[in-house]
Amino acid sequence: MLGALIRLLPEQDIEGHLLDDEGEHVIDLVRKHAVVYIRPALEVVGVLLLWWIALFGPIQLGWLFLLGGLGLAAHALFLTLREHRDVFVITNMRVFRASGVFTVRVATMPITRILDITVEKPVIGRVLGYGHFIFESAAQAQGLRDIRFIGDPDGRDLIIQRVVQRAGLRGPRSGVGGQMDGR
Repeated sequence: MLGALIRLLPEQDIEGHLLDDEGEHVIDLVRKHAVVYIRPALEVVGVLLLWWIALFGPIQLGWLFLLGGLGLAAHALFLTLREHRDVFVITNMRVFRASGVFTVRVATMPITRILDITVEKPVIGRVLGYGHFIFESAAQAQGLRDIRFIGDPDGRDLIIQRVVQRAGLRGPRSGVGGQMDGR
C-alpha cells in the first residue's frame, strides 16, 4: 500500500534534461532504497499518536495535539517528497542527479570525467541491499560526489563501468585468454 501511495507522488522531469538531438538515452534511473522512507513512516505513527491523544486526552489541549499532528504530517510528506524526487540517472553520455521538492537542482558529470567510484556498503546496507557511491573526478568541488542509499550498489557500479568501457575510456577490451583483441 505504501508503494502505491509513493507512486502517486510527482516525478522529476528526467526526459527534459536529456540531449535527445545528441542521441543521449537513459540506461538506468536509480531511485533511493526504501530504507529512506522509515523516518517519514515513523513520523506518521507519531501523527496518529498525537491525533489519538487529541481525541481521548485532555479536551482543553486537543487543539494543540491536532496542530502538532498536522505539522508532523506536513514534515513527513516533505521528507517523502524529498527522497522520492532525488534520482540518480546513468545515460550513455553522463551521470546526473536531479533533486529537490520546491527548487530543482541538477548536478551533471560527463562519463569522461569519472576517475574513480567508491562503493560503500555499511553492515545494515549489506543486509538490506543498499550502499553509497562516492565519485572522484578532476573537479573535486562538484555537486555529484556523494550519492547515498542506492539499491543494488554493485550492480549499479557495473552498469557505470560498462558505460565507461563502451565509451572507450578504459582502454581496449581483452579477448579470450586475457589477450588483447586483434593481436
